[in-house]
Amino acid sequence: MRFAVLVKANNDSEAGVLPTSEQLAEMGRFNEQLAKDGVFLAGEGLQATSKGARLRFDGGRTTVTDGPFTETKELVAGFWIVAGKSKEEIVERFMHAPFDGGQVIEIRQIFEVEDFGENATPEIRERAQRTWKQVK
Repeated sequence: MRFAVLVKANNDSEAGVLPTSEQLAEMGRFNEQLAKDGVFLAGEGLQATSKGARLRFDGGRTTVTDGPFTETKELVAGFWIVAGKSKEEIVERFMHAPFDGGQVIEIRQIFEVEDFGENATPEIRERAQRTWKQVK
């Protein structure tokens, strides 16, 4: 199973405050351990929303809104994509993530094509496999 671990934004991340050298080193050690354990698939920090955009799709019309976005409690500041046998395993690993000061992370299982049952027709499954082969 794959999981997305989402790091919630806060006022500092939205203001563009960068981690200290010590914080970067600690995060690097945490990521190295995830990689050594064979569960790390990807992980990155995201720039502040002031450098981003939102697209809203409604009634065949798309509206683009440039950042920044004011409500930080719903924003994502970074992510990991990790593999594990269960949600509980991933929760246990990330209980040791190098965060403090009220930082929030969210763990969400990623859909696999098999999760869509018979709605994922053979053609849809083949297309998904072909697409993922191109990016791996």
